[in-house]
Amino acid sequence: MRILDRRGRLRFIDVANDDAACPLDRQTLLARFHAQEAGGPVVSGAAAFAAMWRAIPLLRPLGLLARIPAVLWMLEGLYLLFLRLRPRLQRWAR
Repeated sequence: MRILDRRGRLRFIDVANDDAACPLDRQTLLARFHAQEAGGPVVSGAAAFAAMWRAIPLLRPLGLLARIPAVLWMLEGLYLLFLRLRPRLQRWAR
């Protein structure tokens, strides 16, 4: 995502770093992907990915599409599936 963010609109925070300022409990942040659009609430899961996509011109149409409740619901289901598979994927990546 950093490569696609040519305008520098995204700010990534490594919450695993003890020096990072965390708006929520660190374990909560490590369990799911979180994001916050300017002036908005902190969101997680598929909503967080959609918020990030809206900040990147190339992916903005996907982010806007995710504002449709049925689309966001489907993306959240896929995200939950990914979370279940993530430990296995991490082992394979090593």
